Amino acid sequence: MTASVSRVPCTVVTGFLGAGKTTLIRHLLENAHDKRLAIIVNEFGDIGIDGEILRGCGIDSCPEENIVELANGCICCTVADDFVPALDQILSRTPKVDHILIETSGLALPKPLVQAFQWPSVKSRVTVDSVIAVVDGPALADGRVASDMDALQAQRAGDMTLEHDDPVEEVFEDQLACADLIILSKSDLMDAVGSARANAVIGAHVAPAVKIVPTSHGKIDPSVLLGLGLAVEDDIENRKTHHDDELDHEHDDFDSFVIDIPSIANPDELALRVATAAEEENVLRVKGFVEVGGKPMRLLLQAVGPRVNHYYDRAWTAEDDRRSRLVVIGLKGLNRPAIERILAG
Repeated sequence: MTASVSRVPCTVVTGFLGAGKTTLIRHLLENAHDKRLAIIVNEFGDIGIDGEILRGCGIDSCPEENIVELANGCICCTVADDFVPALDQILSRTPKVDHILIETSGLALPKPLVQAFQWPSVKSRVTVDSVIAVVDGPALADGRVASDMDALQAQRAGDMTLEHDDPVEEVFEDQLACADLIILSKSDLMDAVGSARANAVIGAHVAPAVKIVPTSHGKIDPSVLLGLGLAVEDDIENRKTHHDDELDHEHDDFDSFVIDIPSIANPDELALRVATAAEEENVLRVKGFVEVGGKPMRLLLQAVGPRVNHYYDRAWTAEDDRRSRLVVIGLKGLNRPAIERILAG
């Protein structure tokens, strides 16, 4: 058996905050019945919400021990300290893992991550099957890569120390430039005109051979995404990005922190407070688990700008920390006290 055949394929799932990466991966877990999967979640924030969402799937083909979180660190910046040990942990599993999914943080530059697969200790054991970029269709149709472009422009105009004119858009464009396939999420929320507009924006930043696949609720046949066999690490230098001439990259344009809030009585009222924080305080993303008084179920809340979704994902267990905790992500300079007041009600 050759090294290329014996190496475990990895699919890198990249995309901006709230684009739908976790939803897509959960659907893959639920439908890739013939593959034993493992996941590396590169979370941006102090608590691992995305990893916990995936652990709640209860899917035999991806048991809880096959989900590894790398919190508070960019994978490509911590290859030796975090990424290689995570691979060691996954590859030691019995029965053997068939495929690894890597969910990057919304701020990740995929090219440095793929280059990490050229390390001898990595390349001999795994290969990049493909890079999948998940794009928020409605936001892009509205001319935004984030939920609040006004806040982005204000931050850019007020900070002369920024090296790039628009770092958020450059991250977005770099993700597209490295992608082998684009998932246009939330297509059910766009009309034909919006869909055409979103496709045109994407098309301006990808090669003609890169296909754009519209999806709703992350539903797509796993055979479309898994088993492409592209060995991307061997072709990564041909994928030109804004950051090719930089030895290092920073994530200093963003703030992330955790807020503890009291148990709530009404999820819809909390959703309104989250939307208010997005409108008034330039919050890009909120996600977390919340205790609702008198309810045995855990409330999962996720928001992208003012768009807020919430549902009961499972019952609380004796091992759970039942504190209501929300991860808040936004542009540098977030007013934490003001956001805490809004979310606490």
